[in-house]
Amino acid sequence: MGSIFRTADAAGVTRIYLSGYTPIPVDRFGRPQKDIAKTALGAETSLAWEYHKTPSKVLKQLKAAGWEVVGIEQDARARDYRTFAPTRSTLCILGNEVKGISKTLRDQCDVLLEIPMYGTKESLNVSVAAGIVLFALRGNNQ
Repeated sequence: MGSIFRTADAAGVTRIYLSGYTPIPVDRFGRPQKDIAKTALGAETSLAWEYHKTPSKVLKQLKAAGWEVVGIEQDARARDYRTFAPTRSTLCILGNEVKGISKTLRDQCDVLLEIPMYGTKESLNVSVAAGIVLFALRGNNQ
């Protein structure tokens, strides 16, 4: 999570929404999580973030406010991330490294994007995928 915070900050992300069992920057007593802080290098304190047990409520709120919801996932509906240029505020959903984004969440996405894989493995570390997509979308929006 620390790597994602640092990368998101560098890419100009304004807020990170965390859900489920994703680790958050502070423990239940509000103390910084040292492993996240070590990798985030301060981005966990300078970048706004929210935790929601499930993502459904925040997705509904952002969609009502006109945001586009983009899932990063291998799926029959997914298109190459390099072909997408955001035209409005965009929320990127990154899934579990093993299970990906649930079908329920994929169905709530306006667009699904995938990173083409050329090797024998069919996945990337989630923080690497975040970096690729966040910087590509930033560049495609200029």
